[in-house]
Amino acid sequence: MLGLVENHSLPRTAAFFDLDKTVIAKSSTLTFSKSFYQGGLINRRAVLRTAYAQFVFLAGGADHDQMERMREYLSALCKGWNVQQVKEIVAETLHDLIDPIIYDEAASLIEEHHAAGRDVVIVSTSGAEVVEPIGELLGADRVVATRMVVGSDGCFTGDVEYYAYGPTKAEAVKELAASEGYDLARCYAYSDSATDVPMLESVGHPFAVNPDRALRREATARQWPVLVFSKPVSLKQRLPAIKMPPRSALLVAAAGAAAATAGVVWYASRRRGGTSA
Repeated sequence: MLGLVENHSLPRTAAFFDLDKTVIAKSSTLTFSKSFYQGGLINRRAVLRTAYAQFVFLAGGADHDQMERMREYLSALCKGWNVQQVKEIVAETLHDLIDPIIYDEAASLIEEHHAAGRDVVIVSTSGAEVVEPIGELLGADRVVATRMVVGSDGCFTGDVEYYAYGPTKAEAVKELAASEGYDLARCYAYSDSATDVPMLESVGHPFAVNPDRALRREATARQWPVLVFSKPVSLKQRLPAIKMPPRSALLVAAAGAAAATAGVVWYASRRRGGTSA
């Protein structure tokens, strides 16, 4: 697709990928709602609201104010949840739920960037406990994701240690460029959301993937290329050479997912209740 080969005499470069609706076809966090219900973390009503939230997310996502309200709510809702329980729930279902929804086009891009000598970095607002295992499956070199605080009792404290969202993503990209020696003018970035404009404009080669309305307008105004990814494919079939991580690695895959899911459940409930979010 890119047809470019990295000149190794030049500074290093990277390709930065948002995750949800850019690399995978759904929300990485909402996908686990049924598993959380079966594990007793959320009730049936929350599952139904989450299904609605998945529809809203796929139809257009959430704007900045809505995302901020999600963050505040998820911090309060997840306080006291046992992290180990959440990890075990996600570990049991991660491959079954995530593996089939990888975009074939995204997998091809990742392969091409690696073949050209570029690092691949996943930069996602979802929790690190989910994004890191997905990144490993994709062969990503690095992951930037939201991190929740866990107390000495093994439960969420209700605080967010690091929120990978909006301008924060751009800051993380610039920090990685400084520490890893990336030449941002020659780097690539991909996202579906207008909230990632700061990340996209920080590199020399930004791409809008399945863009929301606001990002499509921005891409048109700035003459950024627009890509359409439409073919989810089983990762095990698409990337057979990548070994699945052991169960012990998968057991780190849930705290952020539960937190972000809780936030979107709240957003959906406000929308259904007629409150402007």
